[in-house]
Formats: sequence, structure tokens, C-alpha cells
Amino acid sequence: MRDALRRIGRDIVARRNVDAYVVSAAALGFAVVDLISDTVSDRMRWTLLLAGISLLVFRITLPAQRAGGRDFLYDRQHLAEVPLSERIERAHTLWVLAPSAVNLLGPETVSALRTGMLSKRGSVVRILVLDPDQEQAVQIAEQQLDSSLRFPIQSLRPSIRTTLERLQLMAGWHVPGSLEWRLLDLSPGFSLVAIDPGERHGVLILEIHGYHGDSISSRMHLELRREDDPRWHDYWADQFETLWNASAGRMGTPPP
Repeated sequence: MRDALRRIGRDIVARRNVDAYVVSAAALGFAVVDLISDTVSDRMRWTLLLAGISLLVFRITLPAQRAGGRDFLYDRQHLAEVPLSERIERAHTLWVLAPSAVNLLGPETVSALRTGMLSKRGSVVRILVLDPDQEQAVQIAEQQLDSSLRFPIQSLRPSIRTTLERLQLMAGWHVPGSLEWRLLDLSPGFSLVAIDPGERHGVLILEIHGYHGDSISSRMHLELRREDDPRWHDYWADQFETLWNASAGRMGTPPP
């Protein structure tokens, strides 16, 4: 009973299934009143019955969720289906944390940043990647990300260099938005993309690196929407901010 009440409380806070709870509460209330007295009219009973039937019929038309309601679990293929360049079209803030971020900062995404977010004053793009001069951290990350894959297609060190060269070139752009990057002295074991974090519509994509997978595309992704799960969305957003503040400073050219 306690677990059920907690679930109902979380749903109400997140504004999920509110219609069902309202109809259920009304039905329970009328049932109690009808049990102890005879004041509930037939008209009221029929109204409540029809409301319940209407709600059931409406819910049949809703799109089906994945088993167990786990419609936040994906793999990297989902990023290909909904590319980052499309996700950030109307965004004002983008945070990226990754060992190299070379796949995320491909030509399509970089072009979308130039013509979209970075073309708007007040927009902020923050990138966190591994510091190539932190030899021990890079070696650990290589063991986890390169050596453990059965079918590797790229190496970490050259990927970091490619990203840093790309960021240096992007820092020379004369755009109103702000581009900043910093270097990590450790590999936290996950990658993260946050789009408008902290906003009600904010989305955070978390990739768990794991160990000894088939390929990069086999890694698990969690897509945390703040309006659905504010607790974990904010938790991982705080993780980014903590790492950002703890990292060695290196920023792009500030906006004019």
C-alpha cells in the first residue's frame, strides 16, 4: 500500500495519469457515500460510469509504451534515428561530456551549432573531453573503450586530437553564442549530452560505456526527460556541473 501511494505521489508531481486518479478518486468517494447512505442519485452514478468508460476508451487510443514502460532505454542507434543536429534546433544550452566527443561533434552537428545555437546571443555550448596530457587517465580510458571492443573502428588518442583541433577552429568563429570547453583528468565511465538542462523541457542522454562490448553502437543509452523524471535528470546534470567545475580550464573565444 505504501509503495502504491508513493507511485501515485510521483505520478501526480510529474503530472502523469492525473485523469485516471481523478476518476478513481471520485468513484471511490461516491462508493463510500453510497455505502453509508442513500444520497447518491442514479443520474450521478450513470455520470460517473460513463466518465470511467470514456477514460478507458481514450486510453486505448494512446501509443503503446515499451514493456514495463521503459521508453527511456535505447542504444546508440537511437541517436542516429534522431540526430543531435535535429535535437538542438531550438535549444539554448548544450552540454557534452565524452572521452573524445568525436562522434557527437561531427560535421553535421558542428554545422547545426554554427547556424543554430551559436548564432543566438545568450546560447551556451560546453564541451568536456579527456585531457590528452593526462597519461594515466587516457591509458585507463583506452583499455576500457578501445582494447575491450571486439570490433573497434577508431582509437581514442587521435579522436581527442581531432576534437581539440575542431574546437580551436570553432573558437575563431565570430558568432553571438558562447563556446567553452574544458579538459578532464579522469574518465568517469559514462558520456552525457544535456539539452537545455534544468528547463522543464530539458532532455539528458546518458551513455554507459560498459566493458568488452561488440561495438560502440551496442552501448546502453538512457534518455531522461526532466518533465518525466526530474530527480534523475537533475542528478546527472549536477554530475556534469561538478566535473566541469573540477576540470582544468580551457575555453573557446568569448562572444563579441
